[in-house]
Amino acid sequence: MATMSTTMGTQAEEPLVRIEHFGMSFGGIDVIRDLSFEIRRGETFGFLGSNGSGKTTTIRALLGIYQPTRGLLHIGGREFSPDHGDSLGYLPEERGLYQKESVIDVMTYFGRLKGLGRATATHWSQNYLERVGIGDKAKVRVDKLSQGQQQKVQLGVTIMNSPEFLILDEPTKGFDPINRRLLMDIIEDQKRHGATVMMVTHQMEEVERLCDRILLLKDGTARAYGSVSQVRSEFGGTRIDVAHDGPVPPDDAYRIVSAEPGHTVLEVANDADTAAILRFLMDAGVAVRRFAPTLMSLDDIFVEVYGTDTAGAKQ
Repeated sequence: MATMSTTMGTQAEEPLVRIEHFGMSFGGIDVIRDLSFEIRRGETFGFLGSNGSGKTTTIRALLGIYQPTRGLLHIGGREFSPDHGDSLGYLPEERGLYQKESVIDVMTYFGRLKGLGRATATHWSQNYLERVGIGDKAKVRVDKLSQGQQQKVQLGVTIMNSPEFLILDEPTKGFDPINRRLLMDIIEDQKRHGATVMMVTHQMEEVERLCDRILLLKDGTARAYGSVSQVRSEFGGTRIDVAHDGPVPPDDAYRIVSAEPGHTVLEVANDADTAAILRFLMDAGVAVRRFAPTLMSLDDIFVEVYGTDTAGAKQ
């Protein structure tokens, strides 16, 4: 929409999304506590957390669905309003399509709502359906599609007008690896064409491949925030994969994360030197066959942050 585009164009030095000291309470219970972060133009931003951590609450407040208890939430330098809608594509986790209509009719209808002409919307939709492998389903009623096929249609509706800002909540949920990779390719294509992407996902492979920066949200507060490499380095620390003969003795320089015959994973203490650890093991009589320091994976960090969290109501 022209208003949002103009704002975005005239404030190129500003982040696209700016959230400062955001707080949200329901019935006197704090769901979000003093949350601040930015999303830069042109980046893919991973917004991560277990169920109940506050992700959906934040998105709904950003889009004006909820009135924040306190703080500032801006898109393009201002609060979001519905008349900015054609510059935004929002894929909620709870999908919503007209179930009794044909796929092509539903997509054409939404395309017209987004300002496309009927012929343009229909042509775009058919091409998209071919790309995602369901071109033969164009005339099929939506309720006759599988869940994964409906998700493909929903994503198409979300991106069909090439919005400048995409919010994607679990975009590949329930997909097999082939379709997950296809959808990631589509998201990368949107980014190459200038879109800024905010992605909510539990798939760390997607985060590693797509995201420039990430935020890990837990209990309404940011537990980690920065580039993927920064979070892995600063939050996760270093682990060492050791293949060996003989037992690995305990030491203050590391914590034994897992131990099997001939294979041990160590977590390095903050002030420890990996070369010194190798020397210590060899001096202790451990026959080291492989010694491979690496940063903790995002999967490991996610488990460490959210480990015992159980699935709950979305917040």
